[in-house]
Amino acid sequence: MLYLKRTDSNDPDFVALVKLLDADLAIRDGEEHAFYAQYNKIDKIKHVVLAYEDEEPLGCGAIKEFEPGTMEVKRMYVSPEGRNKGIATIILAELEVWAREISFEKCILETGKMQPEAIRLYKKNGYQQIPNYGQYAGVENSVCFEKVLG
Repeated sequence: MLYLKRTDSNDPDFVALVKLLDADLAIRDGEEHAFYAQYNKIDKIKHVVLAYEDEEPLGCGAIKEFEPGTMEVKRMYVSPEGRNKGIATIILAELEVWAREISFEKCILETGKMQPEAIRLYKKNGYQQIPNYGQYAGVENSVCFEKVLG
């Protein structure tokens, strides 16, 4: 049975899943990986959601404040054995609920063109593509999205 846990970036299961995510991204991003990695530090993230099935951590996601009223979705990952079960959508929905609970109106995120499954996930869940923001402005391989939380 799938269950979710709200935690923070000190959680050892989150740290372990992020290591798997980073290994996957290093392959996908190639020589651009170092550029992206500098913006994906996990220290001091207060809002992390983990998904478990039979005590096994299968996926994670996080939100952190980008600016007043806006949370940035970070570190979304589902392990290969957890894929195609809707886990990423469940994690994303929980992050959105949490953001609303703490009075945020919108979520934004960046993903890469080399991650078509992530792009499909965000579009399927009501995210709209926006111009690349912040450090991703002008970065050809980045795709940015936002969702106004209802």
